[in-house]
Amino acid sequence: MAGRDYYEILGVPRTADEKQIRQAYRRLARKYHPDVNPNDKAAAEKFKEIQNAYEVLSDPEKRKKYDQFGEAWERAEQAGAGYGATYSRPGAGSGGFGGTGWQYDFRYGTGGIDESFDLGDILSRVFGGFGEQTRTGTRMAAKGQDIEQPVEITLEEAYRGTQRILEVREPDGRLRRLEVKIPPGVNEGSRVRIAGEGAPGRGGRGDLYLVIKLLPHSQFERKGDDLYIEVPVPLTLAILGGEVEVPTLKGRVALKIPPETQNGRVFRLAGQGMPHLGGGGYGDLHAKIRVVLPTHLSARERELFQELQRLRPAGVS
Repeated sequence: MAGRDYYEILGVPRTADEKQIRQAYRRLARKYHPDVNPNDKAAAEKFKEIQNAYEVLSDPEKRKKYDQFGEAWERAEQAGAGYGATYSRPGAGSGGFGGTGWQYDFRYGTGGIDESFDLGDILSRVFGGFGEQTRTGTRMAAKGQDIEQPVEITLEEAYRGTQRILEVREPDGRLRRLEVKIPPGVNEGSRVRIAGEGAPGRGGRGDLYLVIKLLPHSQFERKGDDLYIEVPVPLTLAILGGEVEVPTLKGRVALKIPPETQNGRVFRLAGQGMPHLGGGGYGDLHAKIRVVLPTHLSARERELFQELQRLRPAGVS
């Protein structure tokens, strides 16, 4: 990635809006996806490069920092971090994430300096004891603060469920290792609560919330728990009928195409969408037919189309 401009990688101008960036990513992802280019290391590297560029340019905050600092945007972000969390991603497989997990470095304080604090002490100083005593005078320790952290996952991970390995840095510098599970069916903006793994306090730890960011897919579009896909169908099959294979997140399934199927027709494949969060079934897959016209016709094929034209004059549907 060193030396490569993210805008150049996606082939968009620096003034490109969110829609242009998303369209460029989808076009390139389809072209260089490992499923389309099996055993092609160059395509796999290009696909990872495209994903990294999209990861930054699709996020308004990251893009703003990248536009300001260039390749050093991540270091600039960490240098100015206050209370919160930063993370780094180890090398990923062709899908971008695989099973490698993420490392999180939770820091307390300001200016990147680790500093232990207690919410109860702060409340006591500001409000004269609020958070320290109940109305009956019984001492009540303050619970630690909740933490939110965005986590990016693929559509496949959202379908099957996944996990991450987190390394949480304590105020005293020790590292605490967490293995967290993300359930099947999560969507963009879903919040996964990890109880008791937030910031420490006298009354115990707060909670850690993983905020899901769903990466776009090269083939499927997700709306709720339904998935949408375009299926290319040869002209002859659309006219005469037959079967085509439709990709799903569980594998390929056969779809029967009736004779004289029109371009743009949508078939609903029940239960082939995303799992409902918490269980209870699946959404549907909507397959839109895209009729593909033949090219490089032979002389005989051209004769047959000319014969068809004579049999069906212009204007006859």
